[in-house]
Amino acid sequence: MNIHTFQVNPFQENTYLVSQNGRAIVVDPGFYNASEINIFLQALEQENAKLEAIVLTHAHLDHVFGVDKVRNRFDIPVYLHKEDLYFWENYMLSAARFGFDVKPFDFVPENMSPTTDYEIAGMHFDVRFTPGHAPGHVSLYSKEHALVISGDVLFRESVGRTDLYKGDFDVLENSIRTQLYTLPDETKVYSGHGPETTIGHEKRHNPYVRE
Repeated sequence: MNIHTFQVNPFQENTYLVSQNGRAIVVDPGFYNASEINIFLQALEQENAKLEAIVLTHAHLDHVFGVDKVRNRFDIPVYLHKEDLYFWENYMLSAARFGFDVKPFDFVPENMSPTTDYEIAGMHFDVRFTPGHAPGHVSLYSKEHALVISGDVLFRESVGRTDLYKGDFDVLENSIRTQLYTLPDETKVYSGHGPETTIGHEKRHNPYVRE
C-alpha cells in the first residue's frame, strides 16, 4: 500500500492518495485550487493507478473543498458517514463564514458505516467510528499495513478541536481511547493536519489524551 500526502488549502489540510496494485482512493480531498489538484493528478499518473472512490473521514469544509474538482474528472462514488450529512448539506454556509465562495453539492454521498474488513478498491480497512470532532467522523485502519488514517481526531501530540458545532471533548476522548489507543503501538497515524505519528507515541506524549 502506497500513501501520498498532499498538504492543501488555506487550512493546511492533509489529503491522502492511497493506492495498491493499480487501484486507488483519495481520502479527504481538500484541493482548493488548480495547482493543488494538478499535483495530485501527477502523483496518480506516476502510480499508474485507477482512482475508484472518494472517502471522507468527515465533512468539514477543509476536507471537502476538492470533492467536485475530483468528480469533474472521475466518475466515482463518494463515501461519508450519514451522521455528518449536516456539514455536507451546509457546506456553502460553512464556507461563507470563513469568506469562501463555493457552490453547494448537488448529490448525496453513499453512507459509510463502521465495519470490519471493509473492502474498497481492493484494499481492506476497518472503518472505526470516531466522533467528537464531528458527529459522523470515521477513521480507516489497515491492520495489514499497520496504519490508520485518523482525520481530525488524533494529531501528533494534539487532538481535534471540539469547540466547533456538534463537537464534544468527552466523546472525542472516548473515541481515541476505545478506537485508536487500542491499536498496536507501532501503528502509524496519518492525521488530517500536521506530521505523521504513531499510536505508541501519542499514548505516551499526547497532553490531551494520555494513557
